[in-house]
Amino acid sequence: MAGSTTAERGERRRGPSGPPPVRPVRRRRLRVIVVLAVALVFLGSGTFWLLYGSDLVRVERVSVSGTRILTPGQVRGAAKVPLGEQLVSVDTEAIEARLARALPRIDTVDVVRSWPHEIALKVTERTPVLLVRKGGKYVEVDDEGVRYATVSRAPEGVPTLKWAVSRTGSTAASVRRFGGDRLVREAVRVAGAVPASVAHATRSVKVRSYDDISLELTDGRTVDWGSGEKGAAKASTLTALMKAAPGARHFDVSVPTAPASSGS
Repeated sequence: MAGSTTAERGERRRGPSGPPPVRPVRRRRLRVIVVLAVALVFLGSGTFWLLYGSDLVRVERVSVSGTRILTPGQVRGAAKVPLGEQLVSVDTEAIEARLARALPRIDTVDVVRSWPHEIALKVTERTPVLLVRKGGKYVEVDDEGVRYATVSRAPEGVPTLKWAVSRTGSTAASVRRFGGDRLVREAVRVAGAVPASVAHATRSVKVRSYDDISLELTDGRTVDWGSGEKGAAKASTLTALMKAAPGARHFDVSVPTAPASSGS
């Protein structure tokens, strides 16, 4: 009888045709994937319950920082943070909006979730650079021209707006052209640009027209500033001019490249 051929012997060694058997390594890998998937489902469910259903992360207190004129109690009252609510569900933008409406003295506020039980309100108040008289009181105006508060006493070191606009002539024309609000904003620009060494001694910012704004200092000296344009250059020039002529009573920096001083 003829022996088996080489091809037949090779076929017996390879075994019957068909897909190779699943290896144990693949089975173990599949089990690991299934276990991880189940674990992630349980972890996600636990996290969801912790954030939205548990008493462990509810709002229990509200902290306030950064206030100067306002009190923490005023800020808490206006914020109306919902105590007892889940911390993750607190609408921080709504809190910011309520504070902006109720307390215009606030310039910015950061509402921060401080886990696990606190909402932190980090407040920055506006700083007045100019005061506008209103009856027997004063309206505080910040460096952006925002009129944000009325106070009965003038804050120390903040100049008062002084109108020197006539009903006829060029000053009246300036008011008609630019409007009173624009002139107030221009005065604010000037007050904000005055060098620190002079700002604390500025009693008033006098407005005659858009490009005729001057300063009156507490010791009687005066400064012709001009318009609010080129504020940085005028501030630098005024500082140098005051050092060069310490006995002068009047300074003119309306054209910063050609300053002048006079009086003694």
